[in-house]
Amino acid sequence: MILFVHRKDLRVTDMPAFAYIARTGLPSLHLFILDPAILNAERARAHSGLRFLGLLARLQSLYRHHGQTLNLVCGTPEEIVPQIALVHEATEVVFHRDNTPYARHRDTSIHETLHRLGIPLTTISDQPLADPEELHRYAGRQSPYKVFTPFYRKWSEFVHTYFQPPVTTRLADLRTLVLDESIRQRYAPPYSLERFRGDVRLEAPEERLERFIADKLPDYAQRRDSYADDATSGLSGYINSGSLSVRTVCGKLLGEPDFEPWRRQLAWRDFYLYQSVFDPLFFEYEHYYDLSGLGDRHFEAWRKGRTGIPIVDAAMTQLNETGSMPNRLRMVTAMFLTKNLLAPFTLGEQTFRMMLTDADNVLNRGGWLWSASLGYDAAPYFRIMNPVTQSETWDPSGEYIRRWLPGQRGLSDRDVHRPLPHAVVDLKASRARAIEVYKRLIAEARARIGVPDGQPGSGDSADE
Repeated sequence: MILFVHRKDLRVTDMPAFAYIARTGLPSLHLFILDPAILNAERARAHSGLRFLGLLARLQSLYRHHGQTLNLVCGTPEEIVPQIALVHEATEVVFHRDNTPYARHRDTSIHETLHRLGIPLTTISDQPLADPEELHRYAGRQSPYKVFTPFYRKWSEFVHTYFQPPVTTRLADLRTLVLDESIRQRYAPPYSLERFRGDVRLEAPEERLERFIADKLPDYAQRRDSYADDATSGLSGYINSGSLSVRTVCGKLLGEPDFEPWRRQLAWRDFYLYQSVFDPLFFEYEHYYDLSGLGDRHFEAWRKGRTGIPIVDAAMTQLNETGSMPNRLRMVTAMFLTKNLLAPFTLGEQTFRMMLTDADNVLNRGGWLWSASLGYDAAPYFRIMNPVTQSETWDPSGEYIRRWLPGQRGLSDRDVHRPLPHAVVDLKASRARAIEVYKRLIAEARARIGVPDGQPGSGDSADE
Protein backbone atom coordinates (compact mmCIF):
# COMPACT_ATOMS: atom_id res chain seq x y z
CA MET A 1 0.00 0.00 0.00
CA ILE A 2 1.19 3.50 -0.87
CA LEU A 3 0.38 6.54 1.27
CA PHE A 4 -0.16 9.66 -0.84
CA VAL A 5 -0.47 13.11 0.76
CA HIS A 6 -2.13 15.99 -1.08
CA ARG A 7 -0.68 19.44 -0.41
CA LYS A 8 -0.62 22.18 -3.08
CA ASP A 9 -2.22 19.91 -5.69
CA LEU A 10 -5.98 20.20 -5.14
CA ARG A 11 -7.04 18.36 -8.29
CA VAL A 12 -7.54 14.86 -9.68
CA THR A 13 -6.26 15.38 -13.25
CA ASP A 14 -2.67 15.71 -14.50
CA MET A 15 -1.26 14.34 -11.26
CA PRO A 16 2.30 12.98 -11.68
CA ALA A 17 1.94 11.23 -8.33
CA PHE A 18 -1.14 9.36 -9.60
CA ALA A 19 0.83 8.12 -12.61
CA TYR A 20 3.64 6.98 -10.31
CA ILE A 21 1.21 5.12 -8.04
CA ALA A 22 -0.58 3.51 -10.98
CA ARG A 23 2.69 2.11 -12.29
CA THR A 24 3.23 0.23 -9.01
CA GLY A 25 -0.15 -1.51 -9.28
CA LEU A 26 -0.64 -1.07 -5.52
CA PRO A 27 -3.65 0.38 -3.71
CA SER A 28 -3.16 3.80 -2.16
CA LEU A 29 -4.48 5.74 0.80
CA HIS A 30 -4.99 9.41 -0.10
CA LEU A 31 -4.69 11.99 2.64
CA PHE A 32 -5.00 15.71 3.20
CA ILE A 33 -3.71 17.09 6.49
CA LEU A 34 -5.18 20.30 7.86
CA ASP A 35 -1.92 21.58 9.35
CA PRO A 36 -2.52 24.13 12.15
CA ALA A 37 0.82 25.77 11.29
CA ILE A 38 -0.60 26.70 7.87
CA LEU A 39 -4.37 26.67 8.28
CA ASN A 40 -4.73 28.24 11.71
CA ALA A 41 -7.91 29.91 12.96
CA GLU A 42 -6.86 33.35 11.71
CA ARG A 43 -6.12 32.18 8.20
CA ALA A 44 -9.30 30.10 8.07
CA ARG A 45 -11.23 33.37 8.45
CA ALA A 46 -9.12 35.33 5.95
CA HIS A 47 -9.64 35.44 2.19
CA SER A 48 -6.66 33.19 1.48
CA GLY A 49 -7.81 30.50 3.89
CA LEU A 50 -11.46 30.60 2.83
CA ARG A 51 -10.47 30.23 -0.79
CA PHE A 52 -8.12 27.33 -0.07
CA LEU A 53 -10.69 25.52 2.07
CA GLY A 54 -13.31 26.03 -0.62
CA LEU A 55 -10.99 24.46 -3.18
CA LEU A 56 -10.24 21.63 -0.76
CA ALA A 57 -13.98 21.03 -0.38
CA ARG A 58 -14.19 20.89 -4.17
CA LEU A 59 -11.40 18.28 -4.21
CA GLN A 60 -13.28 16.17 -1.69
CA SER A 61 -16.37 16.35 -3.92
CA LEU A 62 -14.33 15.24 -6.94
CA TYR A 63 -13.13 12.19 -5.04
CA ARG A 64 -16.71 11.31 -4.14
CA HIS A 65 -17.83 11.84 -7.73
CA HIS A 66 -15.29 9.27 -8.90
CA GLY A 67 -16.23 6.80 -6.16
CA GLN A 68 -12.91 7.27 -4.38
CA THR A 69 -11.90 8.31 -0.87
CA LEU A 70 -9.98 11.38 0.27
CA ASN A 71 -9.19 11.05 3.95
CA LEU A 72 -9.16 14.33 5.83
CA VAL A 73 -7.30 14.70 9.14
CA CYS A 74 -6.02 17.55 11.29
CA GLY A 75 -2.69 17.77 13.09
CA THR A 76 1.06 17.88 12.64
CA PRO A 77 2.22 16.17 9.43
CA GLU A 78 5.50 15.06 11.06
CA GLU A 79 3.43 13.04 13.53
CA ILE A 80 0.53 11.94 11.36
CA VAL A 81 2.31 10.67 8.24
CA PRO A 82 4.60 8.15 9.99
CA GLN A 83 1.75 6.94 12.22
CA ILE A 84 -0.57 6.24 9.32
CA ALA A 85 2.26 4.66 7.33
CA LEU A 86 2.88 2.28 10.22
CA VAL A 87 -0.75 1.44 10.98
CA HIS A 88 -1.52 0.75 7.30
CA GLU A 89 1.83 -0.97 6.66
CA ALA A 90 2.68 1.40 3.80
CA THR A 91 5.48 0.28 1.55
CA GLU A 92 6.11 3.86 0.41
CA VAL A 93 5.02 7.45 1.02
CA VAL A 94 4.56 9.77 -1.96
CA PHE A 95 3.89 13.50 -2.32
CA HIS A 96 4.66 16.41 -4.62
CA ARG A 97 7.64 18.61 -3.81
CA ASP A 98 7.46 21.98 -2.04
CA ASN A 99 10.32 24.41 -1.42
CA THR A 100 9.29 26.87 1.28
CA PRO A 101 11.38 26.86 4.49
CA TYR A 102 8.50 25.39 6.47
CA ALA A 103 7.90 22.71 3.84
CA ARG A 104 11.57 21.76 3.71
CA HIS A 105 11.79 21.47 7.49
CA ARG A 106 8.53 19.49 7.64
CA ASP A 107 9.47 17.13 4.82
CA THR A 108 13.00 16.58 6.15
CA SER A 109 11.54 15.60 9.51
CA ILE A 110 9.06 13.23 7.85
CA HIS A 111 11.83 11.72 5.73
CA GLU A 112 14.08 11.13 8.73
CA THR A 113 11.32 9.41 10.69
CA LEU A 114 10.28 7.27 7.73
CA HIS A 115 13.92 6.34 7.12
CA ARG A 116 14.22 5.06 10.70
CA LEU A 117 11.07 3.01 10.10
CA GLY A 118 12.44 1.61 6.86
CA ILE A 119 9.72 3.23 4.72
CA PRO A 120 10.93 5.00 1.54
CA LEU A 121 9.72 8.51 0.68
CA THR A 122 9.32 9.63 -2.93
CA THR A 123 8.87 13.31 -3.80
CA ILE A 124 7.85 14.36 -7.31
CA SER A 125 8.16 17.74 -9.04
CA ASP A 126 4.79 19.29 -9.88
CA GLN A 127 4.64 23.06 -9.35
CA PRO A 128 6.97 24.45 -12.06
CA LEU A 129 6.85 23.98 -15.80
CA ALA A 130 10.61 23.53 -15.77
CA ASP A 131 11.93 21.73 -12.70
CA PRO A 132 14.61 24.07 -11.27
CA GLU A 133 17.28 21.42 -10.84
CA GLU A 134 16.65 19.84 -14.24
CA LEU A 135 16.77 23.25 -15.91
CA HIS A 136 19.98 24.09 -14.09
CA ARG A 137 21.64 20.88 -15.27
CA TYR A 138 20.38 21.49 -18.79
CA ALA A 139 21.88 24.98 -18.79
CA GLY A 140 25.25 23.59 -17.70
CA ARG A 141 25.84 26.49 -15.35
CA GLN A 142 27.95 26.48 -12.22
CA SER A 143 26.14 29.47 -10.73
CA PRO A 144 22.39 30.01 -10.90
CA TYR A 145 20.66 32.47 -13.18
CA LYS A 146 20.33 35.83 -11.45
CA VAL A 147 18.71 37.87 -14.23
CA PHE A 148 15.35 37.05 -15.78
CA THR A 149 16.17 37.68 -19.46
CA PRO A 150 18.88 35.00 -19.87
CA PHE A 151 16.84 32.71 -17.63
CA TYR A 152 13.84 33.20 -19.90
CA ARG A 153 15.82 32.36 -23.03
CA LYS A 154 17.10 29.10 -21.58
CA TRP A 155 13.76 28.33 -19.93
CA SER A 156 11.95 28.77 -23.27
CA GLU A 157 14.42 26.47 -24.97
CA PHE A 158 14.05 23.85 -22.22
CA VAL A 159 10.24 23.98 -22.18
CA HIS A 160 10.05 23.77 -25.96
CA THR A 161 12.34 20.73 -25.98
CA TYR A 162 11.24 18.84 -22.89
CA PHE A 163 7.68 19.95 -22.19
CA GLN A 164 5.82 17.12 -20.50
CA PRO A 165 2.15 16.99 -21.56
CA PRO A 166 -0.46 16.50 -18.87
CA VAL A 167 -0.48 13.10 -17.20
CA THR A 168 -3.37 10.95 -18.43
CA THR A 169 -3.72 8.72 -15.35
CA ARG A 170 -7.16 9.21 -13.85
CA LEU A 171 -8.28 8.98 -10.25
CA ALA A 172 -10.61 6.19 -11.39
CA ASP A 173 -7.53 4.18 -12.39
CA LEU A 174 -6.44 3.93 -8.75
CA ARG A 175 -7.71 1.86 -5.82
CA THR A 176 -8.04 4.20 -2.86
CA LEU A 177 -8.36 3.02 0.74
CA VAL A 178 -10.24 4.21 3.81
CA LEU A 179 -8.28 5.43 6.83
CA ASP A 180 -8.20 3.34 9.99
CA GLU A 181 -11.13 4.44 12.17
CA SER A 182 -9.08 4.94 15.34
CA ILE A 183 -6.65 7.20 13.47
CA ARG A 184 -9.52 9.09 11.84
CA GLN A 185 -11.12 9.78 15.21
CA ARG A 186 -7.84 10.76 16.84
CA TYR A 187 -7.08 13.36 14.16
CA ALA A 188 -10.61 14.37 13.22
CA PRO A 189 -10.84 17.93 11.82
CA PRO A 190 -12.58 20.49 14.08
CA TYR A 191 -14.99 21.42 11.28
CA SER A 192 -16.62 20.00 8.20
CA LEU A 193 -15.61 21.27 4.78
CA GLU A 194 -19.29 21.57 3.90
CA ARG A 195 -19.36 24.96 5.62
CA PHE A 196 -16.81 26.34 3.14
CA ARG A 197 -18.56 25.29 -0.05
CA GLY A 198 -20.74 28.39 -0.04
CA ASP A 199 -18.01 30.81 1.07
CA VAL A 200 -16.33 31.02 -2.33
CA ARG A 201 -17.62 31.05 -5.88
CA LEU A 202 -15.89 28.20 -7.62
CA GLU A 203 -16.20 27.50 -11.29
CA ALA A 204 -14.38 24.60 -12.85
CA PRO A 205 -10.77 25.74 -13.43
CA GLU A 206 -10.78 24.23 -16.91
CA GLU A 207 -13.84 26.30 -17.81
CA ARG A 208 -12.10 29.47 -16.64
CA LEU A 209 -9.08 28.56 -18.77
CA GLU A 210 -11.22 27.99 -21.87
CA ARG A 211 -13.00 31.31 -21.37
CA PHE A 212 -9.69 33.13 -20.98
CA ILE A 213 -8.40 31.63 -24.24
CA ALA A 214 -11.55 32.59 -26.11
CA ASP A 215 -12.27 36.02 -24.63
CA LYS A 216 -9.08 37.57 -23.27
CA LEU A 217 -5.96 35.93 -24.67
CA PRO A 218 -6.11 37.64 -28.10
CA ASP A 219 -5.82 41.09 -26.48
CA TYR A 220 -3.86 40.08 -23.40
CA ALA A 221 -0.61 41.83 -24.33
CA GLN A 222 -2.37 45.13 -24.99
CA ARG A 223 -4.87 45.06 -22.13
CA ARG A 224 -3.35 43.12 -19.23
CA ASP A 225 -2.31 46.28 -17.37
CA SER A 226 -5.69 47.96 -17.86
CA TYR A 227 -6.76 46.83 -14.43
CA ALA A 228 -10.17 48.53 -14.49
CA ASP A 229 -11.19 46.16 -17.32
CA ASP A 230 -10.18 42.93 -15.54
CA ALA A 231 -8.29 41.76 -18.62
CA THR A 232 -6.07 39.17 -16.90
CA SER A 233 -6.68 35.42 -16.83
CA GLY A 234 -7.91 35.03 -13.25
CA LEU A 235 -6.18 31.63 -13.18
CA SER A 236 -3.48 32.31 -10.58
CA GLY A 237 -5.57 31.13 -7.64
CA TYR A 238 -6.25 27.81 -9.34
CA ILE A 239 -2.64 27.34 -10.43
CA ASN A 240 -1.11 28.32 -7.09
CA SER A 241 -3.37 25.95 -5.15
CA GLY A 242 -2.76 23.20 -7.66
CA SER A 243 -6.45 23.05 -8.60
CA LEU A 244 -5.26 23.52 -12.19
CA SER A 245 -1.87 22.23 -13.24
CA VAL A 246 0.53 24.54 -15.04
CA ARG A 247 1.12 21.77 -17.60
CA THR A 248 -2.58 21.69 -18.46
CA VAL A 249 -2.50 25.44 -18.94
CA CYS A 250 0.60 25.34 -21.12
CA GLY A 251 -0.68 22.38 -23.10
CA LYS A 252 -3.90 24.24 -23.95
CA LEU A 253 -2.06 27.40 -24.96
CA LEU A 254 0.88 26.03 -26.94
CA GLY A 255 -0.87 26.32 -30.28
CA GLU A 256 -2.36 29.75 -29.64
CA PRO A 257 -0.83 32.60 -31.70
CA ASP A 258 -1.14 35.08 -28.82
CA PHE A 259 0.41 32.83 -26.20
CA GLU A 260 3.89 34.40 -25.89
CA PRO A 261 3.07 37.37 -23.61
CA TRP A 262 1.20 35.13 -21.20
CA ARG A 263 3.85 32.42 -21.35
CA ARG A 264 6.29 35.05 -20.12
CA GLN A 265 4.18 35.32 -16.96
CA LEU A 266 4.52 31.57 -16.47
CA ALA A 267 8.28 32.01 -16.86
CA TRP A 268 8.33 34.66 -14.11
CA ARG A 269 6.51 32.17 -11.92
CA ASP A 270 9.18 29.57 -12.62
CA PHE A 271 11.93 32.17 -12.07
CA TYR A 272 10.72 32.74 -8.51
CA LEU A 273 10.41 28.99 -7.91
CA TYR A 274 13.96 28.65 -9.29
CA GLN A 275 15.19 31.31 -6.88
CA SER A 276 13.56 29.54 -3.95
CA VAL A 277 15.82 26.57 -4.71
CA PHE A 278 19.07 28.26 -5.76
CA ASP A 279 19.16 31.61 -3.96
CA PRO A 280 20.30 30.81 -0.39
CA LEU A 281 19.07 34.21 0.77
CA PHE A 282 15.64 34.07 -0.87
CA PHE A 283 13.90 33.56 2.46
CA GLU A 284 16.56 35.41 4.46
CA TYR A 285 16.96 38.87 2.93
CA GLU A 286 15.37 40.62 5.91
CA HIS A 287 18.24 39.22 8.02
CA TYR A 288 20.93 40.10 5.47
CA TYR A 289 19.96 43.77 5.19
CA ASP A 290 19.63 46.06 8.19
CA LEU A 291 15.98 47.09 8.01
CA SER A 292 15.96 48.62 11.49
CA GLY A 293 15.84 52.11 9.97
CA LEU A 294 12.47 51.29 8.42
CA GLY A 295 9.26 51.43 10.40
CA ASP A 296 5.54 50.81 10.58
CA ARG A 297 4.31 54.36 11.19
CA HIS A 298 1.91 54.38 8.26
CA PHE A 299 1.47 50.63 7.86
CA GLU A 300 -2.06 50.52 9.29
CA ALA A 301 -3.16 53.37 7.02
CA TRP A 302 -1.79 51.41 4.07
CA ARG A 303 -3.38 48.14 5.18
CA LYS A 304 -6.79 49.72 5.69
CA GLY A 305 -6.69 51.81 2.49
CA ARG A 306 -6.52 55.17 4.26
CA THR A 307 -3.29 56.70 2.95
CA GLY A 308 -4.95 59.51 0.99
CA ILE A 309 -3.39 58.25 -2.25
CA PRO A 310 -6.51 57.21 -4.24
CA ILE A 311 -5.16 54.35 -6.34
CA VAL A 312 -3.39 52.80 -3.35
CA ASP A 313 -6.48 53.08 -1.16
CA ALA A 314 -8.74 51.70 -3.91
CA ALA A 315 -6.47 48.70 -4.42
CA MET A 316 -6.23 47.96 -0.70
CA THR A 317 -10.00 48.33 -0.36
CA GLN A 318 -10.52 45.75 -3.08
CA LEU A 319 -8.03 43.44 -1.36
CA ASN A 320 -9.73 43.78 2.02
CA GLU A 321 -13.21 43.28 0.65
CA THR A 322 -12.59 40.56 -1.94
CA GLY A 323 -9.11 39.07 -1.53
CA SER A 324 -8.21 40.15 -5.07
CA MET A 325 -5.98 42.84 -6.54
CA PRO A 326 -4.75 43.37 -10.13
CA ASN A 327 -1.10 42.49 -10.65
CA ARG A 328 0.02 45.98 -11.63
CA LEU A 329 -1.57 47.40 -8.51
CA ARG A 330 0.22 44.80 -6.40
CA MET A 331 3.47 46.32 -7.64
CA VAL A 332 2.21 49.88 -7.09
CA THR A 333 0.98 49.26 -3.55
CA ALA A 334 4.05 47.20 -2.63
CA MET A 335 6.47 49.83 -3.86
CA PHE A 336 4.46 52.57 -2.15
CA LEU A 337 4.69 50.73 1.18
CA THR A 338 8.36 49.82 0.94
CA LYS A 339 9.64 53.03 -0.63
CA ASN A 340 7.31 55.98 -0.02
CA LEU A 341 6.27 54.80 3.43
CA LEU A 342 9.65 53.19 4.24
CA ALA A 343 8.10 50.10 5.82
CA PRO A 344 9.86 46.71 5.88
CA PHE A 345 8.73 44.57 2.96
CA THR A 346 7.92 41.76 5.39
CA LEU A 347 4.88 43.66 6.71
CA GLY A 348 3.33 43.85 3.27
CA GLU A 349 4.38 40.32 2.41
CA GLN A 350 2.55 38.98 5.47
CA THR A 351 -0.55 41.03 4.63
CA PHE A 352 -0.73 39.79 1.05
CA ARG A 353 -0.07 36.21 2.11
CA MET A 354 -3.02 36.33 4.48
CA MET A 355 -5.43 38.31 2.30
CA LEU A 356 -4.89 37.29 -1.33
CA THR A 357 -7.08 34.46 -2.53
CA ASP A 358 -4.27 33.37 -4.88
CA ALA A 359 -1.54 33.68 -2.24
CA ASP A 360 1.57 31.57 -2.74
CA ASN A 361 4.47 31.89 -0.32
CA VAL A 362 7.25 31.75 -2.92
CA LEU A 363 5.61 33.95 -5.56
CA ASN A 364 4.43 36.47 -3.00
CA ARG A 365 7.92 36.80 -1.54
CA GLY A 366 9.43 37.12 -4.99
CA GLY A 367 7.11 40.01 -5.81
CA TRP A 368 7.85 41.81 -2.55
CA LEU A 369 11.61 41.35 -2.91
CA TRP A 370 11.36 42.83 -6.41
CA SER A 371 9.45 45.87 -5.16
CA ALA A 372 11.84 46.37 -2.25
CA SER A 373 14.90 46.19 -4.57
CA LEU A 374 16.21 43.04 -2.89
CA GLY A 375 16.97 39.65 -4.41
CA TYR A 376 17.76 38.48 -7.93
CA ASP A 377 16.91 40.90 -10.74
CA ALA A 378 14.97 43.20 -8.42
CA ALA A 379 13.84 46.69 -9.35
CA PRO A 380 16.75 49.16 -8.90
CA TYR A 381 16.47 51.06 -5.62
CA PHE A 382 15.98 54.32 -7.51
CA ARG A 383 13.04 52.94 -9.49
CA ILE A 384 9.94 54.00 -7.62
CA MET A 385 6.54 53.86 -9.25
CA ASN A 386 4.56 57.06 -8.93
CA PRO A 387 1.03 55.90 -8.00
CA VAL A 388 -0.60 58.98 -9.55
CA THR A 389 1.22 58.48 -12.85
CA GLN A 390 0.39 54.77 -12.83
CA SER A 391 -3.27 55.55 -12.23
CA GLU A 392 -3.43 58.18 -14.97
CA THR A 393 -1.62 55.92 -17.45
CA TRP A 394 -3.55 52.70 -17.01
CA ASP A 395 -6.99 53.99 -16.03
CA PRO A 396 -7.31 57.57 -17.34
CA SER A 397 -10.98 57.94 -16.43
CA GLY A 398 -10.43 56.72 -12.88
CA GLU A 399 -13.08 54.02 -13.25
CA TYR A 400 -11.29 51.68 -10.83
CA ILE A 401 -10.92 54.34 -8.14
CA ARG A 402 -14.57 55.33 -8.43
CA ARG A 403 -15.58 51.68 -8.16
CA TRP A 404 -13.77 51.05 -4.88
CA LEU A 405 -13.83 54.54 -3.37
CA PRO A 406 -17.41 55.81 -3.81
CA GLY A 407 -16.48 59.14 -2.22
CA GLN A 408 -14.30 59.91 -5.25
CA ARG A 409 -17.03 59.49 -7.85
CA GLY A 410 -17.87 63.18 -8.06
CA LEU A 411 -14.32 64.26 -8.93
CA SER A 412 -13.10 65.09 -12.42
CA ASP A 413 -11.04 62.63 -14.44
CA ARG A 414 -7.97 64.67 -13.51
CA ASP A 415 -8.61 65.15 -9.80
CA VAL A 416 -9.74 61.60 -9.11
CA HIS A 417 -6.11 60.46 -9.33
CA ARG A 418 -4.62 63.21 -7.16
CA PRO A 419 -3.49 62.78 -3.54
CA LEU A 420 -6.06 63.97 -1.02
CA PRO A 421 -5.25 66.82 1.39
CA HIS A 422 -4.83 64.36 4.27
CA ALA A 423 -2.38 62.08 2.38
CA VAL A 424 0.11 60.52 4.80
CA VAL A 425 3.14 61.44 2.68
CA ASP A 426 4.17 63.82 -0.06
CA LEU A 427 5.01 61.67 -3.08
CA LYS A 428 7.95 63.74 -4.31
CA ALA A 429 9.60 64.19 -0.92
CA SER A 430 9.04 60.56 0.11
CA ARG A 431 10.53 59.34 -3.18
CA ALA A 432 13.70 61.35 -2.62
CA ARG A 433 13.93 60.06 0.94
CA ALA A 434 13.45 56.46 -0.19
CA ILE A 435 16.27 56.71 -2.73
CA GLU A 436 18.59 58.02 -0.05
CA VAL A 437 17.60 55.37 2.49
CA TYR A 438 17.76 52.37 0.14
CA LYS A 439 21.02 53.50 -1.42
CA ARG A 440 22.59 53.59 2.04
CA LEU A 441 20.91 50.36 3.14
CA ILE A 442 22.24 48.41 0.15
CA ALA A 443 25.70 50.01 0.36
CA GLU A 444 26.03 49.18 4.06
CA ALA A 445 25.11 45.55 3.43
CA ARG A 446 27.71 45.31 0.68
CA ALA A 447 30.40 46.87 2.83
CA ARG A 448 29.54 44.72 5.84
CA ILE A 449 29.13 41.31 4.24
CA GLY A 450 29.77 41.67 0.53
CA VAL A 451 27.43 41.64 -2.44
CA PRO A 452 25.22 38.55 -2.81
CA ASP A 453 25.13 37.33 -6.39
CA GLY A 454 22.39 38.96 -8.38
CA GLN A 455 22.05 42.17 -6.42
CA PRO A 456 21.80 45.36 -8.47
CA GLY A 457 25.32 46.55 -9.12
CA SER A 458 26.97 43.16 -8.52
CA GLY A 459 28.18 42.84 -12.09
CA ASP A 460 25.25 40.93 -13.55
CA SER A 461 23.96 41.96 -16.91
CA ALA A 462 21.02 40.94 -18.99
CA ASP A 463 23.41 39.21 -21.39
CA GLU A 464 25.10 37.00 -18.79
